[in-house]
Amino acid sequence: MIVYPAIDIRDGRCVRLVEGDFGRETVFFDDPAAAARRWHAAGATWLHVVDLDAARSGAPVNVDAVRRIRAAVPIPIQYGGGLRTLADVETMIAAGIDRAVLGSAAVHDDDLVAAAVARYGDRVAVGLDARDGLLAAGGWLAQTRVPALDRALGVVALGVRHLVVTDIRRDGTGQGPNVAALGEMVAALVGPLSNGAETTSAGVIASGGVGSLSHLEAVAATGAAGVIVGTAIYDGRVDLAEALALGGTLSPDRDVPSGVSP
Repeated sequence: MIVYPAIDIRDGRCVRLVEGDFGRETVFFDDPAAAARRWHAAGATWLHVVDLDAARSGAPVNVDAVRRIRAAVPIPIQYGGGLRTLADVETMIAAGIDRAVLGSAAVHDDDLVAAAVARYGDRVAVGLDARDGLLAAGGWLAQTRVPALDRALGVVALGVRHLVVTDIRRDGTGQGPNVAALGEMVAALVGPLSNGAETTSAGVIASGGVGSLSHLEAVAATGAAGVIVGTAIYDGRVDLAEALALGGTLSPDRDVPSGVSP
């Protein structure tokens, strides 16, 4: 199971929020590239980078900070925030990211999701940010009535092979992931879709609530292929090197389909 250290950027700095609340912010690094170097030195094989300003504005904002991260470390970068058009995705891929996470735009825009997958294939992921099982958008400020599970099935049918699933109520709290909801989603992505096609998604990446090594084990037990760890590695509750070592011993409880990477 891949452990993704999170780097959230706001006003050019590396910060962490609680439950996505911009009023509950802690700054950990003035330069996000310093965080990237720290997590790379600890052994990280991927980074999960989010432009919080872009999530609210609707277009990439902290592009220079992402470029600095790219210049600082050689490992792959998964990026989300403000990707509303194919041009936005192109901008960030040109800035050096390896996987683009479509968030708010993917809640309703099948055409964008399909076009992005057609052009970039496995380099496209969809972020599903849920509050009480229903998706939120626009930096989590706009609550929808769209069930996260329904949308997961919809984007997988469009060819998406990586889902970043965040429980907003748990994010930044360290109280533990929502394993019940996560397990339900992973289980639903195995087997036939309503159109008769078989799902092939194994790329469920869990986010929100991880505050201990035991939480990583709980995520792996759901069958998730990856987990994002944020606040806990910044405040010292989780040692990233230990988390990475543990993640390397944990396998999802279900098989990864051939040709699909976590």
